[in-house]
Amino acid sequence: MMGEISSSFYAYLSRLRWIKRWGLKRNAHDENVMEHSWEVAVIAHTLALVKNRYYGGQVDANAIATAALYHDITEVITGDLPTPIKYHSEEISAAYKRIEQQAETELLGLLPLALQADFKALIQHDLMPPEHVQMIKAADKISAYLKCQAELKAGNLEFETAAEQLALAIGALAQPEVIFFMKAFAPSCGLTLDGLMKTY
Repeated sequence: MMGEISSSFYAYLSRLRWIKRWGLKRNAHDENVMEHSWEVAVIAHTLALVKNRYYGGQVDANAIATAALYHDITEVITGDLPTPIKYHSEEISAAYKRIEQQAETELLGLLPLALQADFKALIQHDLMPPEHVQMIKAADKISAYLKCQAELKAGNLEFETAAEQLALAIGALAQPEVIFFMKAFAPSCGLTLDGLMKTY
């Protein structure tokens, strides 16, 4: 019979809804880490399926989607550090990487011992297959780009430069599944509900 187990792991994760993204910018629509993680997961899942069906890939779309759901959970400890600060210098980037790794270890330690091995490959980015990491990073950039486009559509020019930089970064990835997504799925994200309803 299993003894009584108590873990605060999911109590911590539930607080991701209170962590705001894009903290240095005025937002027309606030975005939290929890909703961002869901969007990254569905985009990463789609990228993986596109890679498999159209470009001869053999990646595990479900494993990628699951890892993407957890890709930012360390921010419940670290907070969301804005990209311009995170990559301001090599020293800051290296220091933040160490902080993230410490946060990963601490969150893993909150889990019951028997589950820790199962979560390691989801939480510790260094243990993930490189192809999974690459796809999740691409999905992360696409999600950020779509957020910028939504802000621009709302008349918020605060996101203009970020949108341009992300478009360049996404184009530079040269991943066929990313190009496919940006051509097939991204354009309709800017439509109104009435515009969407006219498309089917």
